[in-house]
Amino acid sequence: MTIITRFAPSPTGYLHIGSARTAIFNYLFARRHNGKFLLRVEDTDRERSTDLATQAIFSGLKWLGLEWDDKEVYQFANSDRHAEIAKQLLNTGKAYKCYLTKEELEVLREESRKTGKTITSPWRDRDSQNITNKEFVIRIKAPKEGNTIIHDLVQGDVVTKNEILDDLVLLRSDGTPTYNLAVVVDDHDMNITHIIRGDDHLNNAAKQAMIYEALNWEIPKFAHIPLIHGEDGSKLSKRHGALGVDAYRDLGYLPEAINNYLLRLGWSHGNDEIISRDEAISWFNLESIGKSPARMDFKKLGNVNSHYIKNTDNQRLFDLISEQDSLKDSKAEILKGMDLIKERAKTIVELATMANIFVINSKLDIKPEFLIQIKDEQPTYNEFYKILKNFENWHKDDLMNLYKEYAEANNIKLGKLVMPFRIALTASDASPSIFDIMEIIGKEESLIRMGKFYEA
Repeated sequence: MTIITRFAPSPTGYLHIGSARTAIFNYLFARRHNGKFLLRVEDTDRERSTDLATQAIFSGLKWLGLEWDDKEVYQFANSDRHAEIAKQLLNTGKAYKCYLTKEELEVLREESRKTGKTITSPWRDRDSQNITNKEFVIRIKAPKEGNTIIHDLVQGDVVTKNEILDDLVLLRSDGTPTYNLAVVVDDHDMNITHIIRGDDHLNNAAKQAMIYEALNWEIPKFAHIPLIHGEDGSKLSKRHGALGVDAYRDLGYLPEAINNYLLRLGWSHGNDEIISRDEAISWFNLESIGKSPARMDFKKLGNVNSHYIKNTDNQRLFDLISEQDSLKDSKAEILKGMDLIKERAKTIVELATMANIFVINSKLDIKPEFLIQIKDEQPTYNEFYKILKNFENWHKDDLMNLYKEYAEANNIKLGKLVMPFRIALTASDASPSIFDIMEIIGKEESLIRMGKFYEA
């Protein structure tokens, strides 16, 4: 049997970070078993679905490297097929026409709220063949006895008493299918073998199983994943990081870092933290998914991203940061300094900021508190600046020796001598070695930056 999974987002917004994890799990499970990973756009909500959101989802999946097999399926295009199946159930006596008005249905709902019993339409066992010119919906005849058991590959056996299942509406009065019918028909027609999705869909599993059984179709295997929570344990919201994948890209995270982090968010392989795509495909299984909600941890995400930045090719890093026009003209200098700054950066945004120290004719903005540190050492700064101005061997080792010799001769700690020059060169009191920086940007640029604070 060929394993076939699917990712089925609604195109009503961005590709949510939690949905991205679901896509990753589906992708890896399919690839692990040499199966297929399919994409279905659930666009039946015509008012909220947009082409812009659809393209954002496609873009997010491609950025993460989650290329789907076959052509994507659009659920709305299958509406006639959904309606056909509803009518098939009607013709075989597994469903019925319900002519309840909105007012009558509300009376039954109120009664249900008071008694705690499910709504049973009086039309379930009525003969409606002679009724014409009256709106109706098609409802399935839910079983009233026994249990529906979902053998969930993550949650274990989930038992639902059939007596609490409503006679679900399959087809609305305007002829459009409901969510549960459309999902079942599409999953069957796409030959989906495993439905891996968030556990917020767990209450739909018994309803969908009921439709499968009424059609005598084989039920796919279910795996419901606990949702991602915020760092405080509450439901993930925007303040916790419930953003779109595009937002994480703009914040400076690499796609391989997001893949790695989301994989480990609710799934584990021993104590392994850094997991490559090939390893993930080789190791991924549903048995290792935890039953408890995972918590978003930005510190850990930053550490994972930092690892991937350190191990990324310098040219690719330059291509990512050079979207800032100010960096493009100093490519040679930035590439020379990339190894120095990528060791310190947690995000591509940070890396781009750090890269500014290698930009020729850079207009670095120095904070007032840093300027004070230069002022406090002004006499020494002035004297050593003149020495630097006349120094010819502009190489990092020679520059370091020059600083050391001056510091020893004048009984000054090397760090105290270096600090005001570090600030002048980088606009920061923390940076890579200034000797490396001075060599990379060259004597002329170094003296221009330092000369701004020289007082004759």
